[in-house]
Amino acid sequence: MALEAVQFHPTEFEAFDDNLVPIAQFLLRLRQFGIMDRRMVDAFESIPRPLFQPTDAKRGPLFGERPQPIDCGQLDTPPILAARMIEALAPTTRCRVLEVGTGTGYLAAVLSRLSRRVYTVDRFRTLAMAAQARFEMLRIANITSVFGDGLDGWPEKGPFDRIISSASASAVPPAFVEALSTSGTLVMPIGPDDGIQTITRFIRVDRQLVATPICPVRMVPLIRGKAARL
Repeated sequence: MALEAVQFHPTEFEAFDDNLVPIAQFLLRLRQFGIMDRRMVDAFESIPRPLFQPTDAKRGPLFGERPQPIDCGQLDTPPILAARMIEALAPTTRCRVLEVGTGTGYLAAVLSRLSRRVYTVDRFRTLAMAAQARFEMLRIANITSVFGDGLDGWPEKGPFDRIISSASASAVPPAFVEALSTSGTLVMPIGPDDGIQTITRFIRVDRQLVATPICPVRMVPLIRGKAARL
């Protein structure tokens, strides 16, 4: 995958020092949600949030609790929601994780600190390339990204101990079930495309999934196929 066309402005790195107060406030917010795991706290602290935000007028608060617009007409996953999903996912340093929907790469970057290896797939080539460039810039070596149809999972790399998707579906896609190892965990929003969904944790027992609801959300739906442009 060629990355020469992906560039970042030096001022993005100047913003890293301004991350200290917002990250402290964010970590306090995590505590209010009962998220106090030291590994998660360290993971979020280690990833420079400004690098994963838009550089133009679309930029919102560093750790805002609403989705922000990103390239290709998509929305990112707010960090607080990412934290709740990661907590439900419960990755360990032995886990191989599949993320469906790379976006800016922020969620994958945090997961890289908590897992053995992260595989992330996005249907937009632009997003996959830009995220890969960010991973390389941060010298994160345990993430593999690809431009592809997330609804197919990533059969060549499976099975996975953990699967996570910020995009919703009315039911768990069959490919996700097939890609999940026995006793593996899947976290994703389940519900109608145009209504309230529920972030749900699924644990695979044999070929069955045992579901636990986490919290209500409104997320964009999973879409079949690769984007023809972008």
